[in-house]
Amino acid sequence: MGKNRRSRKAALAGFLGGTLEYYDFFIYTTAASLVFNHVFFAPGDPTVALIQSFAIFGVGYVFRPLGAVLFGHLGDRYGRRNTLVMTLALMGGATFLIGCLPTYQQIGWWAPALLTLMRVLQGLSAGGETAGAASLTLEESPIGRRAFYPSFTASGINAGIVLASLAFIPVAAMEQESREAWGWRIPFLASIVVLFVAYMVRRTLDESQEFQKIQKTKPTKQKSRAPFWTMLKTHPIPFLVVSLMSVQIIVNTYMQSFGLAFGAQIGTVEASTMLWASVAGNVVAILSQPLWALLADKIGRKKVFIPGQILSAVMVYFFFHAVSVNNVPMIFLTTCLITGGSYAATNGIYTSWFAEQFNGKVRYTGLAVSLQVGILIAGFSPALGTALVDGDITKWGIAATVVSVGIGIVLIGAIFARETYQTPLDQLGNHLPEPQDH
Repeated sequence: MGKNRRSRKAALAGFLGGTLEYYDFFIYTTAASLVFNHVFFAPGDPTVALIQSFAIFGVGYVFRPLGAVLFGHLGDRYGRRNTLVMTLALMGGATFLIGCLPTYQQIGWWAPALLTLMRVLQGLSAGGETAGAASLTLEESPIGRRAFYPSFTASGINAGIVLASLAFIPVAAMEQESREAWGWRIPFLASIVVLFVAYMVRRTLDESQEFQKIQKTKPTKQKSRAPFWTMLKTHPIPFLVVSLMSVQIIVNTYMQSFGLAFGAQIGTVEASTMLWASVAGNVVAILSQPLWALLADKIGRKKVFIPGQILSAVMVYFFFHAVSVNNVPMIFLTTCLITGGSYAATNGIYTSWFAEQFNGKVRYTGLAVSLQVGILIAGFSPALGTALVDGDITKWGIAATVVSVGIGIVLIGAIFARETYQTPLDQLGNHLPEPQDH
């Protein structure tokens, strides 16, 4: 199979995997914002229930690093392809089962306990999904397109958010009684369709040629050493740098989850308005991210990534102010400018730039674990924002500052990250010599 064809096939598989991952994650986010505080928790203070709902959302992020170590180990030792099939099945199965769970009224505290278990399974699988897809696609891409092809994994994430938003728009329009009784279950049960399509494509993937080459040249005794420990010993600085840069997902996570709750539950914005704005922004991102990636292939990663982060830190204030005053045109405009513009510039190239900080022997593990360390911080940002705002719509500036502080962390990492767009694949990430067995 030709190199370009392999690149396109890997990009398609990454796109569909990203679609499933974030369809699954975002339908939980949306349900947590609109429904779960009424369905899975005891009646009481609605703000407390919302914080509890977002806290379980954060539990998925706690287990993502463990999933990163597990699936990174499997991916670096036994191959990217088979590992990605496993992450896909685990994510899709857990999401489908959420749609089958009984409510608090039916089984009491077992309801949030089972919901937490499903989030644990989602978190484990998500810990290895994006890193595996990015690693495989990067390794199948020619040097002048190493940002372009992996960008489709990121665009798949946006496609998943679009599908999840479209699935919940009719649910949000239901009467509250119907929505909480059965309507919320439909998007979760429908995830089986996305799972089937993604699985059919992924099962036909070829293993990365880079991985096959490494397996042929690696000494037998080295196979006894866990990739995680090898990565920590040989790539300590890249691990730290990518962990910091991975906080960049706070822009997307916070706007899509807390932004929805801020507008629809704390403020007076219709939930469907927030969801349609999300659809608009993510559709723009699907189209713009490959273009940002092409630019990064021409001028370098840093020159695209850093300005994108700075613009996001500024624009997020305009977004939350628009939400606080229910200015619908500005909500749509700022969502498109951030999600489809400034954030897309960074999101479109992180799948390549972050992966390029590691060599092929530990790339899956290094990218997976460092991504999840950073993402863990972002995972609890909706609960933090809810607590800081405390039901007061006038605290939109505080809400936006949570994102800006997160972006400050990202910029520290980006400044110290290596520029890699002209570095050959086999020379990426060779920072320190590998430890020798004794």
